[in-house]
Amino acid sequence: MRIATWNVNSITARLPRLLAWLESSGTDVLCLQEAKVAEERFPAEELRELGYESAVHATGRWNGVAVLSRVGLEDVVKGLPGDPGYDGELEPRAVSATCGPVRVWSVYVPNGREVDHPHYAYKLQWFEALKAAVAGDAAGSRPFAVLGDYNVAPTDEDVHDIAVFEGSTHVTPAERAALASLRETGLTDVVPRPLKYDHPFTYWDYRQLGFPKNRGMRIDLVYGNEPFSKAVSDAYVDREERKGKGASDHAPVVVDLDV
Repeated sequence: MRIATWNVNSITARLPRLLAWLESSGTDVLCLQEAKVAEERFPAEELRELGYESAVHATGRWNGVAVLSRVGLEDVVKGLPGDPGYDGELEPRAVSATCGPVRVWSVYVPNGREVDHPHYAYKLQWFEALKAAVAGDAAGSRPFAVLGDYNVAPTDEDVHDIAVFEGSTHVTPAERAALASLRETGLTDVVPRPLKYDHPFTYWDYRQLGFPKNRGMRIDLVYGNEPFSKAVSDAYVDREERKGKGASDHAPVVVDLDV
């Protein structure tokens, strides 16, 4: 079974690339982030023609998540119980589903913006809600994973130059502590192998030749419970999908499971 996560940075802008990638990659389940489209405008029919069912949580603004599956799609949950919301609004940042033998969450963790910004406090509160929502499945016997854009680099090695990020979000002790707390529910970081260079970055800024110069970050993560992690036979970043005109600024992270 092949499972992947990909921040597509607008499914409307990326649809031709997404459909071509699904056809060529052999992916059974794909977790998407930053759909940036209202649910009624999500391209479910185009995906259905390729054999994928869609579970979508989106409002057409800057967020939006989905799970695509060609191995079944059941027990869909949209949003986090206990979601703190931001500025009085619940944002579409999480959706979960059971896909064949595996249950997954697709998550788009708040960015945090700046350390002294209210969005940063919201980010840490959102992590607490995520932890509470996944704890039961994380400790269970069924393969389970939380996949998505976490907007946190777990270690200094997960950014191209830690000095560049001094005083910035994505690398602060509090954010990394939130990740560590999430792992304490029984989840493990499934670290992919890089297809080029020595570290598996998943995001490269569009500006200042970030991708050609490999000025990247590893912020798209797969956190699996013990049954999931033990079933992993391979994991890699499909760096080729970050290349060329019209690419997302993120690359897919692909995980193969023997289940």
